[in-house]
Amino acid sequence: MSKKQKTIKQQVSLSGVGLHTGNTVTMTFKPAPANHGFAFSRVDLEGIPTIEARAEYVVNTQRGTNLEKNGVQIQTSEHVLAAAVGLDIDNLLIEINASEPPIMDGSSKYFIEALEKAGIEEQEVEIEEYVVKEIISYKDDVSGSEIILMPSNKYQVTTMVDFGTKILGTQNATLETMVDFKDEIADARTFSFLHEIEMLLENDLIKGGDLNNAIVYVDKELSENTMQKLKKAFNKDDIAVKSNGILDNLTLHWANEAARHKLLDVIGDLALVGTRIRGKVIANKPGHLVNTLFAKKLAKIIKQEKRNNVPKYDLDLPPLLDIHQIMDILPHRPPFLLVDRIIELSDKHVVGMKNVTMNEDFFVGHFPGSPVMPGVLQVEAMAQCGGILVLSTVPDPENYLTYFMKMDNVKFKQKVLPGDTLIFKAELITPIRRGICHMQAYAYANCKLVAEAELMAQIAKKK
Repeated sequence: MSKKQKTIKQQVSLSGVGLHTGNTVTMTFKPAPANHGFAFSRVDLEGIPTIEARAEYVVNTQRGTNLEKNGVQIQTSEHVLAAAVGLDIDNLLIEINASEPPIMDGSSKYFIEALEKAGIEEQEVEIEEYVVKEIISYKDDVSGSEIILMPSNKYQVTTMVDFGTKILGTQNATLETMVDFKDEIADARTFSFLHEIEMLLENDLIKGGDLNNAIVYVDKELSENTMQKLKKAFNKDDIAVKSNGILDNLTLHWANEAARHKLLDVIGDLALVGTRIRGKVIANKPGHLVNTLFAKKLAKIIKQEKRNNVPKYDLDLPPLLDIHQIMDILPHRPPFLLVDRIIELSDKHVVGMKNVTMNEDFFVGHFPGSPVMPGVLQVEAMAQCGGILVLSTVPDPENYLTYFMKMDNVKFKQKVLPGDTLIFKAELITPIRRGICHMQAYAYANCKLVAEAELMAQIAKKK
């Protein structure tokens, strides 16, 4: 059963302190249109630059997943993104007046509460979901961290944590269904080891921390010097180590809270893939580095599969438009009419077909003895399909001509030879306005993508 994309009903704001800067940060969640995805906008900078939440913008993973685009940064994005995914949200604009979201209590709890307060609503467009059909994996040989993604009927995540320390031990956590994220995972707070806290304090890299937003596992002897630094950093008169090996003033929500937080991080980092996932993730010793490297690999695989996902059409069925009906719409005529049939046509897309034969005039000179269909004519054929799409919006198409305005990102993948059957598909990027058609077009042959281009054309009345 198809599902619709979701966003929030109204904007909502919350404020807190940035963990690494110590500055007060205000963050506003805003509704976003269908197919927008997740994005951050820096309202404190000139021009309010936007950084899309995509794996390609990950620049480093020290103390969180940090994004950068055109010199503009967003730090520690994972807790916010995990909350959005955990609430089944697809489209969200996150405005922020600093480089990092507020740390709050070190979990996704307060982001969940804010988004639920804003309300969640369905949109008209169906979700885009990547269905895992075979095992995909990534392993970091240095750390031993590994992520495996395998087929499943829903999005599931299991994390296995082992840092080689007695104080933390080995922990596991599993989320069987995203519906349980709020109750089972969202409250899991970030954690650190004492030796890491010492390093951060030495380098003045933790200014917004307190004992309520990080679980600190004491993995070494707590010296008096370190004790004094912790008291000052956390603004506490006294600090002690509890019997379970963590600093006091904080009680664990679960015995395996560390593994649950790592699961939260995995969900937030994999949100950078940019599409929903239907599959089971098994993450062994996950961290932001391996998470985001896997996200980049998966995003690349999805992009490649989309390009190679050749649509299937029954060419034995009667066409929606035959060559005579096509000539009633298009002004083109042989030998420059490069579409033989229209298979599908809606207000947003068109699918056409051309049988490429040795009788084509262009094969005479391109090339003698090695006939290859010119790439420019493949683009022209895709554009003619788009012309049918835009001309179908006027009652008298015979009185109009179509003119190229622009072509971008033109790529040729395979040769087109005599005997090939070309299938063209063009989809609107933006709605048709004032006779201008902006579309993404593809050409397929022999179950492969042979060409693609972003095209813009305009229709004008004949003089």
